[in-house]
Amino acid sequence: MEIGVCVASDVSDIDYAVLAEDLGYAALWYADSQMIWSDVFATMALAADRTSRIRIGTGVAVAGTRPATVLAAEMATINRLAPGRTFCGVGSGNTAMRIMGHKPVTIAELDEYLRVLRPLLRGEEVSFAYRGKQARTKHLMPDAGFVDFEHDIPLHVSGFGPRSIALAGKHGDGLVLGGALTPPVLGALKGLTGRQDMEITTLTTMIVLEPGEDAGSDRVKAEGGSMAVSGLHYAYEQVAQYGAAPPAYAQPFWDEYVAQVEAVPVERRHLHVHRGHCCWVEPDEERFVTREAIEATCMVGTAEELAARLRALGEAGLTQVMILPPLACKEKVLRDVAEQVMPLL
Repeated sequence: MEIGVCVASDVSDIDYAVLAEDLGYAALWYADSQMIWSDVFATMALAADRTSRIRIGTGVAVAGTRPATVLAAEMATINRLAPGRTFCGVGSGNTAMRIMGHKPVTIAELDEYLRVLRPLLRGEEVSFAYRGKQARTKHLMPDAGFVDFEHDIPLHVSGFGPRSIALAGKHGDGLVLGGALTPPVLGALKGLTGRQDMEITTLTTMIVLEPGEDAGSDRVKAEGGSMAVSGLHYAYEQVAQYGAAPPAYAQPFWDEYVAQVEAVPVERRHLHVHRGHCCWVEPDEERFVTREAIEATCMVGTAEELAARLRALGEAGLTQVMILPPLACKEKVLRDVAEQVMPLL
């Protein structure tokens, strides 16, 4: 079991990457949300230059905004700066595409995208379609120092439903999930990949309780609220666009939340839903940060409880947890986990 850090890409805060490495974290997963944060590859390049051990990759890149040829060259460029430390996470764009007012790419589009991307990450030649034309392509100067395909670039595929999870098994080295998983759920999800060797990573955050504290405290809400509300944003999109059922933890306030969101004109609603995404909680959403919402999306417990939970998840097949704390306390959360939980694993 490893613990990594999901980073809200910030080109002006590379010290955060250095801190994560100094504290012993395994990997930095840089999020690719173009219309929220800094450019992911500019930020990763600086982090690669400032670190020497920690693995660096996208967590995750967006298939709908980066042609596979472009993403492969970007990843191989980072691999040139951090040889053997680079990995590629990619997904359909659940946040980035919706912030632009569009749905994520379809399963069929993601399947084709991954078919093309996999060999390109190895520097191989591949046939792909662009603007309606099928043609062959490859990186023409792989040995001139511009890129590095010599060191393997593992491919991790983000999946939330059965079909996208199956694509991770078909094309990838790893599966990226979200939420505070349990061993039974993890076992079922791993079965969908059809692979026993599949690495599995989940996105959440981790809050170490103080003596006598419980998951309903104001501090826990401050450290877990941004993750809980971002889960609510995702749930709204699933209900509104695909008719999914709202999550059980949101049932007590779901109608109120939907009414608040849908008071915004439809042509601007996509700009409203994802405000503060994984970074902070907007004032009008604070009342939706309940204990149940935090426990459903975050890992909360004493250091001993969290370590035991991680061990059980590891035995069930989870490879890594990546944590994404809110900006205001991100360094504190990293230190809490590194100093109190990691020594117990």
